[in-house]
Amino acid sequence: MAREVNLVPDIKNEMIKALKLRNLIFFICIVAIIASIGVTALLGTIVAGQQMALDGKDKMLNTMSVKVNTYDDLGDFLTIRDQLEKLDTISNNKNVFSRTFGILAAFLPTGADRITISKLNVNLAGEKPKLYIEAQANAEKAPYIDYNVLDAFKKSMPYMRYDYGNYVDANGDDIPAYCMIETDYSGSQFSDYYGGNYAYWTIEADGCAPKEESDVNYQYDTYDGQTVVKVWRTPQYETWYANEKMTADGYISGVEHFESKCIKYSLGDDGKWTDTNDECLLVPDGIDGIVVNESSNGRESSGGLVLRFSATITVDSEAYKFANKHMIAIAPSGRHNVTDSYIQLSEMFSEPAEDCADTDEGCKKIDKGGAE
Repeated sequence: MAREVNLVPDIKNEMIKALKLRNLIFFICIVAIIASIGVTALLGTIVAGQQMALDGKDKMLNTMSVKVNTYDDLGDFLTIRDQLEKLDTISNNKNVFSRTFGILAAFLPTGADRITISKLNVNLAGEKPKLYIEAQANAEKAPYIDYNVLDAFKKSMPYMRYDYGNYVDANGDDIPAYCMIETDYSGSQFSDYYGGNYAYWTIEADGCAPKEESDVNYQYDTYDGQTVVKVWRTPQYETWYANEKMTADGYISGVEHFESKCIKYSLGDDGKWTDTNDECLLVPDGIDGIVVNESSNGRESSGGLVLRFSATITVDSEAYKFANKHMIAIAPSGRHNVTDSYIQLSEMFSEPAEDCADTDEGCKKIDKGGAE
């Protein structure tokens, strides 16, 4: 029986370990090479796919570019799209021309003395709107001096005000403007015996219901076949204050009402309520806001003696802005109107008066005009 004698056991063991390590490293290298080849192939496939996708996008963009460049109405399309995106801005910045008649109604006197307009031109393009009028002043009470009527007209300008704001429900949420009826059939604002103004809220119309539920019991009424709720524009001072709906500094809550952006209310130490409007001046420049361009004695179409004049009145632009809802012009006496009703227009305008003829001595009488 043959036997093997290991004379150098330590050297042989080290050699065997080295062979095993070499074989392991060789195996790992083979695996790494195979993995690298696979990753490279995968990356090549992804890059090729991306390139194909990019080429496809380029072709699509080129095709679309050709179509867009050959679109005849491209300029109009881009303009319309731009305008639609700015629709809210355009809407809020536009002016409401019809407010002119409510403004004029506040300007013109309503007593015995009268001023009527024969020509009106409104310029809303500038920084401040300008009203150009040709009119006639007629003094119909002693001392019957037409120039006094014109002078009083000019001096009333610093006291002209306007007001705007929002109607709100009992929760303080805005009621859309289209849900409010503010004038009667003749175009006059609703008011009670004491001069308090109000409007009707069409609470059951589409989009007009309160935004959130509450325990408020609204008092329903009917107007023009619709279910409505009366909403006061003029505060009900005593009632609201007694029911803790209004504080002494004018804050109103828990009741449907009008939130004015111009008028402040307060309870004085004497127990009387006052309202102040120091911000919303209809003619911001006061008496300097009206310029009388010319004046002369004349006769109106009925033959009466009058003072002919033309004037330019500069008005605050905020009074015309569409974004300022429920705007009214307020005369010094508190009289105001908001519409261009037929009755109102017929009283404001008349045929133009004629200058005094050279032979018409009666037309130049000092007590009716004051100028020769």
